[in-house]
Amino acid sequence: MAISETRVAQIGIVVENPDSVEKLNALLHEYGEHIIGRMGIPYHKRGISIISVVLDAPMNVISGLSGKIGMLDGVTASAVYSKLN
Repeated sequence: MAISETRVAQIGIVVENPDSVEKLNALLHEYGEHIIGRMGIPYHKRGISIISVVLDAPMNVISGLSGKIGMLDGVTASAVYSKLN
């Protein structure tokens, strides 16, 4: 796949239900070939975790992963795309 067929994007994830973490990690592992990096920040004061995942993938892969993550119980996800192809 040519670089121009992919986009760089960041998926911002907020986890409010710790019971969904195992399913979230399984999804991220499934899409691992597209992930450039990830960073997780536990926010103990609020009892949540904030995760940033950066990908280089086709748009349908990015939106598919973001949608699957957002369907997990107590998890919110939003994707931001680079303007460069």
